[in-house]
Amino acid sequence: MPVKTDAPITHHDALIYAMVTLAAVDRAMTDAELGTIGELVSNLPVFADYDRERLVKSASTCGEILRGKDGLALVLDIINDALPPKLRETAYALAVEIAASDLLVDDEELRFLEMLRDRLDLDPLVVAAIERSARVRYRRAD
Repeated sequence: MPVKTDAPITHHDALIYAMVTLAAVDRAMTDAELGTIGELVSNLPVFADYDRERLVKSASTCGEILRGKDGLALVLDIINDALPPKLRETAYALAVEIAASDLLVDDEELRFLEMLRDRLDLDPLVVAAIERSARVRYRRAD
């Protein structure tokens, strides 16, 4: 059954799509990544009015879109179209958080982050600050 992609999604879904896509882009969603998505959706103010029961459905829909023709490009368009400008930096920050959560950022994840920041037209200084903040938060003492 084809995925219906012309239905509008909420800004919550767009933020979840950014996180799920980052976790899935290397074809290996880790427990740390999945746990972090759940924690962020449960605890961040941007998700305060989100029905958490929808998380699995939203993540599943995102996965279906990604598996389709030009899935990654389509997901990036959906994210961009659904987010108001004030939440675009938030989407990038959430994706970076998922990338950092398993302490290993691979080439596919880096490429997706590059594509996301370009598609959302983010300021390079903001991007650098978000990335630096994640590196500091996930740094190990050893």
